[in-house]
Amino acid sequence: MIEEKIKNFLNKAVKELRIEPFDFSIEISKEKDYGDYSSNIAMILAKKENKNPLEIASIIKEKIKDKIFEKVEVAGPGFINFFLSDEYLGEELKKVLKEKKEYGCLKRKKKETVIVDYSGVNIAKPFGIGHLRSTVIGQAIYNMYKCLGYKVLGDNHIGDWGTQFGKLIYAIKEWGDKKIQDYSVKDLVSLYIKFHEESEKHPEMINEARQWFERLEKGDKEARRIWKECVKTSLKEFDRVYSMLGINIDMTLGESFYEPMLKDVVEEALEKGVVQKSQGALIIPLKTLPPLMILKSDGSTLYSTRDLAAIRHRVKKFKPSLIIYEVGSEQSLHFKQVFESAELLGWIKKEKLVHVPHGLIRLKTGKMSTRKGEIIFLQDVLEEAVRRAEEIIERKNPDLKEKKKIAKIIGIGAVKYNDLSSHPSTDIIFDWDKILNLEGNSGPYLQYACLRAKKILKKSKTKLVLKKIEFTKKEEKNLARKIQQYPFVLEKAAESFSPNLISNYLFDLSKEFNSFYENIPVLKAEENKSLRLSLVYSASLILEKGLEILGIEVPEEI
Repeated sequence: MIEEKIKNFLNKAVKELRIEPFDFSIEISKEKDYGDYSSNIAMILAKKENKNPLEIASIIKEKIKDKIFEKVEVAGPGFINFFLSDEYLGEELKKVLKEKKEYGCLKRKKKETVIVDYSGVNIAKPFGIGHLRSTVIGQAIYNMYKCLGYKVLGDNHIGDWGTQFGKLIYAIKEWGDKKIQDYSVKDLVSLYIKFHEESEKHPEMINEARQWFERLEKGDKEARRIWKECVKTSLKEFDRVYSMLGINIDMTLGESFYEPMLKDVVEEALEKGVVQKSQGALIIPLKTLPPLMILKSDGSTLYSTRDLAAIRHRVKKFKPSLIIYEVGSEQSLHFKQVFESAELLGWIKKEKLVHVPHGLIRLKTGKMSTRKGEIIFLQDVLEEAVRRAEEIIERKNPDLKEKKKIAKIIGIGAVKYNDLSSHPSTDIIFDWDKILNLEGNSGPYLQYACLRAKKILKKSKTKLVLKKIEFTKKEEKNLARKIQQYPFVLEKAAESFSPNLISNYLFDLSKEFNSFYENIPVLKAEENKSLRLSLVYSASLILEKGLEILGIEVPEEI
């Protein structure tokens, strides 16, 4: 990989200066005029050695001579910029032609296990628009790590346990008017809302609901029967949404799975002396954070106890090198407490537990919130996206075959890309005009660029053979420079849990490809035809594979 190669050259140069190795970064240059990659090594070194960064950068630059570089320059306050040679760019193109969609992916001798905890919908509650972010970001992170050669396990840690089920069972018993198996999720939500409205007038209902949950915990047949049907109904409806999104999560264990393990978690915490009693409850004191409660004064467990049980189970069964949680930013403190507690219990180092927080989805007019009793169901949003995509197809290409199938790929891909083109931690704006735009940074724009490349290849009868590579036009070289960035971007996106880096790269690649296509002939080329077709083929492969990592299909036509 190019980052490793550049770092090796720089480390060798630093060693020759008799300086101990240290951390520094390699970045893609922001402007073509500043080369392909740049490093801040001289500025870090200048600070350490109390010297002029430009002087240090110039000394390092003179020590780097290799055929993979056309030239190495010093710029600005002391950046070292690397310009890749035509020979290196040509070799990378040959690599793409050979490895095809595996270009940028890695094969590891020893497969480390990575667990991604994502989606996490709640039973008897809607699969609302708010769950879109965790679901699509989590899936993209899963796909990135899989491509980089890890053994990846996805876990949908559904909310299927807790005191809210006492409230729901009470509501069903009190106001239910049909067989439990005939309820939809919308029916269950309505009953849950009714409980909250009525319990404000009659607070004694809270106690009765608590009793129902206690019965559920103790294995009461009636409570378990109702709960199981609620789980079954919800999962059936959730599967419809997952199917629309093209998502299939490896495991759906849920909070209830860990319920039999909670006693062992509490006992282990007591044995290891990491807990204290506080007003009858059991807490884990933490050095720089508020304590984590794992047992209430009435003896009941909490969400935190179940999260600890999940870590304990995952570590024992799967021995992961990393567990990634893609959950909303409002849970940040909770996960810091849980991770530190897991380390105190000696199960896993907290550095191997990562919370990737996501921001909110906002409407163009403000936060996507609802009035009491009103919920935006994700299925409704996806169906609306498909309907709007179909309208656009009808307007722009009414003779297109399989309009409904293509509208589904475009509409759902557009909703996903709108989410994945922003950093997970930022709030995103839900704006239909931007989401389904065929121009600019949108899913349809990328799908169209990929299709455009594929159409050129379908029309060509030239065999792709690359021998001596010579770039005769700047557009050829610019596209080759952009193509070779893909493995670097993929690794950086995985390291930082940021699928948006892939989205933004694919958008830049699409723009570079479109500029190439619009400015120089390919099929009618009199020179460099094989090279140009190889560039088109490479761009199409990377666009398709990159979109695949984001969980977005490319239709046969638009």
